[in-house]
Amino acid sequence: MKKIILAGLAAVLAIACAEKPEEKPMYTLFVGTYTDGDSEGIYTYTFDANTGELSNQKLAAKLSNPSYLAISKDKKNLYAVQETADFDSLGGGVTAFKLKEGVLELQNSMGTQGAHPCHVSLSGDGHLAVANYTGGNVALFSLNDDGSLADDPQIIDHKPLDSVKTSHAHMAQFNADGIMVTDLGLDAVKRYNKKNGEFVPAEQYSLPFEDGAGPRHFSFGNNGKMLYVINELNSTISVFEKDVDENYKEVQVVPTLDAGFDGESFCADLHLSADGKFLYGSNRGENTIVIFAVDPTSGQLDLIGRESVRGDWPRNFSMDPTGEYLLVANKKTSNIAVFKRDMEKGTLTFLNETKHPNPVCLAFLD
Repeated sequence: MKKIILAGLAAVLAIACAEKPEEKPMYTLFVGTYTDGDSEGIYTYTFDANTGELSNQKLAAKLSNPSYLAISKDKKNLYAVQETADFDSLGGGVTAFKLKEGVLELQNSMGTQGAHPCHVSLSGDGHLAVANYTGGNVALFSLNDDGSLADDPQIIDHKPLDSVKTSHAHMAQFNADGIMVTDLGLDAVKRYNKKNGEFVPAEQYSLPFEDGAGPRHFSFGNNGKMLYVINELNSTISVFEKDVDENYKEVQVVPTLDAGFDGESFCADLHLSADGKFLYGSNRGENTIVIFAVDPTSGQLDLIGRESVRGDWPRNFSMDPTGEYLLVANKKTSNIAVFKRDMEKGTLTFLNETKHPNPVCLAFLD
């Protein structure tokens, strides 16, 4: 009888252990902001991937308008733009930090040689790119061995490319071919290849868009075969496919707004889920995250729906390292909204919000 009882207890314990959910780690979330209000710079939070809760807010670095952040793959450095026109006589700035256990240590800052830098990205092999919105150009820095910024960046200037339209470089992102730049003012994506240590126009130099589209951010799918571009001004997403000649051809354009929406709205950010099955975009005005399924064969988009961001003017948003949550920075209502993401359906369910002054960019340290 005693043996039977002990065996039963062992079975109960085994079932209880088996049913206990796997404990997920805590992550550090960096928040970039505009500092024309109550914010002072870059902040950190602790994000609990078990509950979706943000806690332990800290000011990580005082900095003017750190509106976009990038973290190196080795997690040893963080970079932030200073989206101003008066860092120096030429425009805004970019700052490099050492990153150790979630703490930022200032390394150096450099002028980006253009006003209002709004995006920063890393190549993974010692280069950093900054898109200067008002400056209409891109600054390409080499990085020193410790991750700090080297002198004398290469400047790619879009201002001379058009005598009618005004260049507004909005995003510069490295890829296997070199670097691609969205220019909202020129209604184009420009492609550059690296040759003899410099970035030069690629054979397919420009991807054209409808006048007034305003390409802003983009994401690659299917190992670079697909390119998804969100257009700020006409609230659409353009889908391109790379052909056998390595040229991108537009294959689809989809609206981001509900057909019944009546009002002004401007797209901001977009991200693919890590498995490539879903694409998300933010609408400032409609104040939604629009959700698309990605066709596994064609790479084209099918609308699933949209979710209110529970705030006003969603800028950057980010999925946490587990992919189970999506966080939105609502600038005008000064809150960060957290959503649970259905990994199979792609849909979002609102969980909670955290008040934070003028949030713009959300970057996880995973």
